[in-house]
Amino acid sequence: MDPTLYPYPSQRRVLFGPRGAVATSQPLAATAGLQMLARGGSAVDAAVAMAAALVVVEPTSNGLGSDAFAIVADEDRVFGLNASGPSPARLPAERWLGAEALPRWGWPSVTVPGAVAAWEALHERWGKLPWEEVLAPAIGYAEEGFPVAPETARAWQRAARAYRGLAGEVHGYFLDTFFPGGRAPAPGEVWRNPDLAASLRRIAGEGAGWFYEGGFAKALERFSRATGGFLRSSDLADYAPEWVTPLRAAWSGLEVLELPPNGQGVATLIALGLLRHLPLANHPRESVEAYHLQIEAMKLAFADVRAHVTDPAHMRVSVQEMLDPDYLKERAGLIGREALAAAPSGLPRGGTVYLAAAAGGQSVSFIQSNYMGFGAAVAVPGTGAALQNRGAGFSTDPEHPGRVAAGKRPYHTIIPGFLLREGRPWGPFGLMGGFMQPQGHLQLVLNLAQYDLNPQSALDAPRWQVAEGGEVWLEQGVPQHVAQGLADRGHAVRVLAEGGPFGKGQILLRESGVWWAASEPRADGQAQVV
Repeated sequence: MDPTLYPYPSQRRVLFGPRGAVATSQPLAATAGLQMLARGGSAVDAAVAMAAALVVVEPTSNGLGSDAFAIVADEDRVFGLNASGPSPARLPAERWLGAEALPRWGWPSVTVPGAVAAWEALHERWGKLPWEEVLAPAIGYAEEGFPVAPETARAWQRAARAYRGLAGEVHGYFLDTFFPGGRAPAPGEVWRNPDLAASLRRIAGEGAGWFYEGGFAKALERFSRATGGFLRSSDLADYAPEWVTPLRAAWSGLEVLELPPNGQGVATLIALGLLRHLPLANHPRESVEAYHLQIEAMKLAFADVRAHVTDPAHMRVSVQEMLDPDYLKERAGLIGREALAAAPSGLPRGGTVYLAAAAGGQSVSFIQSNYMGFGAAVAVPGTGAALQNRGAGFSTDPEHPGRVAAGKRPYHTIIPGFLLREGRPWGPFGLMGGFMQPQGHLQLVLNLAQYDLNPQSALDAPRWQVAEGGEVWLEQGVPQHVAQGLADRGHAVRVLAEGGPFGKGQILLRESGVWWAASEPRADGQAQVV
């Protein structure tokens, strides 16, 4: 892993932090994390500060109404947190069974948000700085305003087109708050959200209780009742995040950690398990065979995950069965020279933020999301808080284990990743982008462990994605001979223009006591070190 070798043209370099590092998709959020480290805060303090700041400065992807997941390494111990919420207890799920899908916009797809509970759970366990201090940067950005970053502005403008035509009381406050005058802000335009600042101040002063049992929960119930919604304050009061044990898979001296379902991280581990039985090591990274084997492994992984992964209480097949070595060896035998017809059913593009933070021997892999951009296009009046539409991840097939139901957690796309080396924490990594996430995790792991790229080059390298229906999307940086060779093997290949849906990632790795930090060139963000 040579920190002087950069074969791809991002012009970014690995940064080295003797005490700690942060990385995320928005520079102001990264700065909020670095401020916590500079004040002697923990990696968790930095992560929570960045997560709260991202709610403000990247509302195109997340908000107070988001879910969240985290993996935390504290010296040699590793912990997982699932802060995804269930559907409302009063959801009339039978209304959508047999339908094409749940509505993307409006109350049917809104689930209980878990992000604020995640922030508090992490801070209570590992925070060093006062809670109010950790949330202060986010409050400042919301109150005083911030210049909208270029990629965020682009996503905001896409959202404006997607929400065109929405009307009615359920969407009115949301549109007035995030699209005043029917427009999205331009790059560099200063944006303020005073209602969100007030909500963050209440959370800073009263804790997550204000959100789940106090003023926010009461305001949500009033609005939900008035506009035909299903969510109630009791749904929020009954909610608590869950500590879980991460799943593991070995690859080339490393262990790759993913959280168990209801998330899709197991897809990465299945693909790695399949590739252990295939001759990937015989082929260089930029070869037709290397791409082909990875793509085929991902197709088979998604075929299983989309068929079986849901709320664990409703799964008919265990993750142990999905990761069984004999089963994976048998499945790997399906992969030959020609492209398989089998493909995942596919999901819409998502809106997600990922961040990583490290200080000394503690590091955090954290991800939160409203799912499809701003989520359900519903915001609670007076709070500045947009609600997620994660319920769109339910199946409407009455026979599917992930079918829509009341009080149930849906299939989740957002997944934090983590790496161990020789049994000890090496560092957090992640990549946002809905359906792309486990595919991006696979590619980042192989870039680091199989092809010995440094963290920045691992992020810079061109990517592929298996899309809905099995079509293979390639970034423009993929060599022409690879694209042609894949097409010759029967893959339906499409090379996408710059800015395509190939995810946005961050990596922090600890080498001889020094944190190596890298940030995605496809996003606005950056890594910062201390």
